[in-house]
Amino acid sequence: MISGEPARWKREGGRVLASTRVLELRSVRFRHPVRGTEEDFVIAHAPDWVNVVALTPDSRLVLVRQFRFGSNDLSLEIPGGVSEAGEDPVAAGLRELSEETGYGGGVPSLLGSVHPNPAIQDNSCHFVLVTGAVPVGPVKWDRDEEIEVSTAPVDEVLAWARTGRITHSLTVAALMLFEGTRRI
Repeated sequence: MISGEPARWKREGGRVLASTRVLELRSVRFRHPVRGTEEDFVIAHAPDWVNVVALTPDSRLVLVRQFRFGSNDLSLEIPGGVSEAGEDPVAAGLRELSEETGYGGGVPSLLGSVHPNPAIQDNSCHFVLVTGAVPVGPVKWDRDEEIEVSTAPVDEVLAWARTGRITHSLTVAALMLFEGTRRI
């Protein structure tokens, strides 16, 4: 069975169900443009995020390992965090890299962007590549952060992403985009 292009539902309005420090849950009403059916959907509204693939001059990637409350476990990841309202993704990436790891310098560029879970979230996650990253100063963790900073060879980190040692989906996505740039 071949079907045409799906319809773009029309957003009719909504209301906030709950508001927290990190996200808002909204009930949003959508109407189908042809059938006219209307449904309420729960949308998680959050600020955009940024994750940083930081490559050192000796071809190692900067990694962070920290406790994650959602999974109730330690997670091996690339540095990242929440973008401030109106903040350029590259600037946000450099800020997060410095705050979480003490690394900086180098040449930053936007590697790509994804929608973390477009079925229920309305934000984007931007991936920033920083080549030539070096230690530049002390870390400035948030009050709920406690981070182990390390570096590892690029090929090793990519293998960890492919084999499940790295399970943070946005880190895996960023590393796969980064791997694609290495083949060009």
